[in-house]
Amino acid sequence: MEKVKEKQKEDVASDSADETNVVHQKVKFEVYGEEMLEKKVRSSGNSGRIYLPPDWVGHRVKIIRID
Repeated sequence: MEKVKEKQKEDVASDSADETNVVHQKVKFEVYGEEMLEKKVRSSGNSGRIYLPPDWVGHRVKIIRID
């Protein structure tokens, strides 16, 4: 029983390491749209903020972190 528990702990540890590596891999997105802007996210309290043009208000946007 002890060996089974130890093996399960090892499996969980290796799975966590694999998930960490997956998060840092880059992926390719193909998106169709009307306009694109590239901006730097600025600090705003406990989160970040990007200002967009006022004519974008009410429209759907997608944000992709590139670095």
